[in-house]
Amino acid sequence: MGLNLSQKIIQKHLLHGETKPGNEIALKIDQTLTQDSTGTMAYLQFEALGIDKVRTKRSVAYIDHNTFQSGPENAGDHAYIQSVAKKYGIYFSKPGNGICHQVHLERFAIPGETLLGSDSHTPTGGGMGMLAIGAGGLDVAVAMGGGAYYINMPKIVKVNLKGSLNPWVSAKDIILELLRKLSVKGGVGKIFEYTGEGIQCLSVPERATITNMGAELGATTSIFPSDEITYEFLKAQGREKDYTPLTADSDAVYDQEIEIDLSQLEPLVACPHSPDNVVKVKDLKDVKVNQVLIGSCTNSSYMDLMKVAQILKGKTIAEHVSLAIAPGSKQVLTMLAQNGALASIIASGARILESACGPCIGMGQSPAENAVSLRTFNRNFEGRSGTLSAKVYLVSPEIAAVSALTGYITDARNFGDPINVELPKKFFINDNLIIPPAKDGKSIEIIRGSNIKPFPQGKAVSNEITGKILTKVGDNITTDHIMPSNSKLLPYRSNIPYLSDYCLTPCDKDFPKKAKDFEGGFIVGGSNYGQGSSREHAALVPLYLGVKAVLAKSFARIHMANLINNGIFPLIFENEKDYEELDPLDELLIKEVKRQIQSGLIEIYNITKGKKYKMVLNITERQKEMLLAGGLLNLTKLQEERSKK
Repeated sequence: MGLNLSQKIIQKHLLHGETKPGNEIALKIDQTLTQDSTGTMAYLQFEALGIDKVRTKRSVAYIDHNTFQSGPENAGDHAYIQSVAKKYGIYFSKPGNGICHQVHLERFAIPGETLLGSDSHTPTGGGMGMLAIGAGGLDVAVAMGGGAYYINMPKIVKVNLKGSLNPWVSAKDIILELLRKLSVKGGVGKIFEYTGEGIQCLSVPERATITNMGAELGATTSIFPSDEITYEFLKAQGREKDYTPLTADSDAVYDQEIEIDLSQLEPLVACPHSPDNVVKVKDLKDVKVNQVLIGSCTNSSYMDLMKVAQILKGKTIAEHVSLAIAPGSKQVLTMLAQNGALASIIASGARILESACGPCIGMGQSPAENAVSLRTFNRNFEGRSGTLSAKVYLVSPEIAAVSALTGYITDARNFGDPINVELPKKFFINDNLIIPPAKDGKSIEIIRGSNIKPFPQGKAVSNEITGKILTKVGDNITTDHIMPSNSKLLPYRSNIPYLSDYCLTPCDKDFPKKAKDFEGGFIVGGSNYGQGSSREHAALVPLYLGVKAVLAKSFARIHMANLINNGIFPLIFENEKDYEELDPLDELLIKEVKRQIQSGLIEIYNITKGKKYKMVLNITERQKEMLLAGGLLNLTKLQEERSKK
């Protein structure tokens, strides 16, 4: 019985555990990446570990999220990250060099290696044949220190792509089709491995679009083989030495199989307010567009923007449309400028944004009230754009560009002759905005501005926990709900006390006050609690506010790990009907906590209603140790002390 590609890479990097779905395994991590929204906290945590230098093959710190500077906070965080990178052996990608996932694909991704990133879209690297996984900042900090990354062995899903794409149908439509079929919860606990004849029509950037949005399925990661197409991309980047051919065995076995006939796909669109609310573009009639945004880590490659330039060339956008375009990297922007495509884009009426995440994470370009915003991004959660009443649709670059010209969501197949863009034989290479670490970092002084605040640390668990239910929320609560990420708050990512005043306010404006008045307590949630971003702040801020446990029907993978990492109990209703009986301000009590942690079944007594509920604590033995110690940082320090004795 042969191995699939995911199993091959996992077995090569396996440190502990058995690769049976659901079993906890420990992986050796070759590379890490951080971005500035999560990186500041990750590096504070790395410093707290007391390790003098990173122990990975390559670690890179990117500045791409908080690039808009209306005060000193962002610049201060960037100076901190740059000095930490210089001191501890980390490469530093300066502001303007580009979005972490795009740049990493261009300059650092290596087939067959493992990549752990403090960003949920780290699986972009799977387009290069990496096992690339998004995680919380503390997990990344531990990996930088040489520690293993622990995860429950996922199921492996074979996605067989047959046929080839028709004109005006793109890689974005492939992943939108999967979201339509499976939903935002359909990939939880799974790796999606792409195979079949259809992959031959997809370049590395197109493959990366698909693996990038695998995060919206809730997947652990997604991966393509490393083949001659991978080689051609690496060769064009001057990195052919990094190429290794990798593919599944011909008799590989999978836990699940899905087939998509590419020749049957049509242009698709994700409608408000979820990436899985997918319909055919042709079925949307007379949807007038106010704003079009092209870019993000999903669709900002050279090939994406060359297609956009061809569509816009010699034309003018509709008078009621605002079109803004953010190239994914300095490499992309420079090449567009050199070949004249940038001039075509600008002449059409488009505005050029810097090479950064920008509007995708709510950093600028918020649409007008009740506006329709058409975006090539990966998420369209309500309010994420910065305007609560806006309606955000997700599409391919081709549909976005054509719609900017017509002023309505338009099926590009009605636009004209098909466009064709070939992968360049050679990309323009200039890594002058990537700063290498110091050879000897001992003398480097860390720069700490006034916005760099201590982060909260969990305490060893007590044997009795009591508190009120501070709030009760519904299904599919995102990390944007738990810890809003708009342009006003992003500059305070290193200032947990400041952020605490905004925790869960999109769901309950009084939550921070209640948490402070009652000195912490419990949160009750529905299904898929914590979906979306990997941002650890969605656990750190509740920890600061004294949240002891979250009671939910189910959790998103990364957020559940972040809660445990920070000493907060993620409890799952054994009987989902119990969710209905709980109300805000009910007083809850958990006795014999240490014994119950070991049993994995937690009995909660509702003092207010005089009822008992059983909650499942579905965690590993190592995670039980973590909760007892008060979180991963405390456990790691304990283990370091034990090893020295």
